[in-house]
Amino acid sequence: MAKSEWSFKSAVELSAALTARKVSAVELAQDAIDRIERHDDKINAICVRDFDRALSAARDADAALARGERRPLLGLPMTVKESYNIAGLPTTWGNPAQRDFIAKDDSLPVARVKDAGTVVLGKTNVPLALADWQSYNDIYGTTNNPYDLGRTPGGSSGGSSAALAAGYGPLSIGSDIGGSLRVPAFHCGVYAHKPTFNLVAMRGHVAPPAPPLPFERDLSVIGPMARSAADLALLLEVMAGPDPIEAGVAYRLDLPAARHAAFRDFRVLVIDTDPLLPTDTAVRGTINTLADNLAKAGVKIERSSPLLPDFAASSRLYMRMLLSFLAASFAPDVYAGAKAAAAALPEGDNSLAAERLRGISLSHRDWVVANAGRTRLRAQWRELFKTYDAVICPVMPTPAYPHDHSDDQEQRRIKIDGEEYVYPDQLAWPGIATLPGLPSTAIPSGFAPDGLPVGVQIVGPWLEDRTPLKLAELIEREFGGFVPPKMFDD
Repeated sequence: MAKSEWSFKSAVELSAALTARKVSAVELAQDAIDRIERHDDKINAICVRDFDRALSAARDADAALARGERRPLLGLPMTVKESYNIAGLPTTWGNPAQRDFIAKDDSLPVARVKDAGTVVLGKTNVPLALADWQSYNDIYGTTNNPYDLGRTPGGSSGGSSAALAAGYGPLSIGSDIGGSLRVPAFHCGVYAHKPTFNLVAMRGHVAPPAPPLPFERDLSVIGPMARSAADLALLLEVMAGPDPIEAGVAYRLDLPAARHAAFRDFRVLVIDTDPLLPTDTAVRGTINTLADNLAKAGVKIERSSPLLPDFAASSRLYMRMLLSFLAASFAPDVYAGAKAAAAALPEGDNSLAAERLRGISLSHRDWVVANAGRTRLRAQWRELFKTYDAVICPVMPTPAYPHDHSDDQEQRRIKIDGEEYVYPDQLAWPGIATLPGLPSTAIPSGFAPDGLPVGVQIVGPWLEDRTPLKLAELIEREFGGFVPPKMFDD
C-alpha cells in the first residue's frame, strides 16, 4: 500500500487542509486507523483502541467544518496516554489489579482537547505505575521503538512517542515527573513540552481507583507531544489553564509572549555534558552541531556560566524530593525495606542512589528543609534568565537502549561510551527542569551513527513556556525536525 500523503503531516498542516476541504476528518481518522492496523502488531503503541467512537467524532467534525465552525483542533486525530481517564475506556496505569477499571468521565485535559474538536483514536501504552523509561506491563505487553524494535521507545509516555513516530495521528498527550514526556520524545525523534509546574490542570490523570479530584502532584506535570514544534504550542494553548472548579473560580491564564521572534535576539546557554552523568559521543555531537549552527544563524551562544546552578547539588536534591513523593505509594514491605537500607547508608555516601534511598524515608521536617533548597534553586534560575533566554542541554545520556525488564531498576546498567552507569541515575538530566518546575521543550537534534534518534531539551524561564516553544519552532524551520522511521514508510 502506498504511503498516504497525510500520515506524517503536522497538525498545523492538516488543520489548514481540513479548512480548505482538501481532506476530511473521516479520511484522516481512517488513515491513522489503517496505519495502526498495519503496523501496531510490531510496535504495540496503541493499547486501547476506540475506533468506532473516533470515526463518529470525525463525522461530527466534518459536519461542523461544513457549517463553517473553527476550533483549534477540529477534525485532527490524536492519541492519549493510558493514564488519562476517558469515559467508557479502561484506565489501569499498567496495574493488573485495575484491569477492569472503567472511567466514568473524561479527565479535564481530555475534555479540553475534545471540546477543541479533536478525534481521539485510543490510548497509548505505559510502564507499570508510569515508573520507567520503558513502556511495558503485564496487561498490554511491550511497546517497541519504531526505529529499532529491539529498543525502548522511552517512557512513561512511550506509547505516545512511538505512535507519533509511526504516523498514528499528529498529536498526543503525556505526563512527566522524571522525564516521561521528554525522554520518549528524545528516543523516538519527536517533540514534547513539559510545561511550567501547575500550568496545566491534571484532574482525571490519576491512578485508579482514586477519584478524579483536583489535585497537585509535587514535581509532576502533563503536557503535549507532537511531530512538530508549532503543534506543541497549538495543543498547549488548549490544555493550559487552571481547573474551573478550583483555582479557575478566580484565576485566568495569561501567558507572556515569547521573548523573541528571531534567532539574532536569543541568548542561549548550551550545556553538553557533566561529570555527574556524562553524555555519550553521539549525544554530545548533535548538541555541539546544533550550537554551532545556532551561532552561525545569529544566536548568542555561551558554553558555560557561573549563573548555572550546581548540577550535582540540584540533582541530589531532586532525587530526595522525587523519591519522597513517589514513596507515598510504595507497598508497606517495600517502604520498610527501603527505610532500613537508608538507615544503613554511610554518612558520607552522596551518590545519587544513596540520595534516592534517603528520599524514601524523608521526614516531613526534612522535606520542608529540602523544599527551602528548591526555593533557593528557583531564585538562582531567575537570575540566570536575566542573562539568558534559554538553556539547551541533554535529555538523556545515550540513544535508546535494548529492552531490559529486570525487576530492580537500581541493578540495571546503561553504557555511556563503554562505561557502565546506574540506570536510575539518568533522572539527573530531566531533573534539571523538573525540580525547579521550569518549562522544557524536547526537540530532535539528529541521529546516532546506528540510526537511532537523539535530541535536546530547551529549558525556559518560569511561566514563559512560549519562549522555549518559539526557539524550538525556529530551529525546526531552519534546520529540520522529525524524520520518519524507514521501516514504516508505506
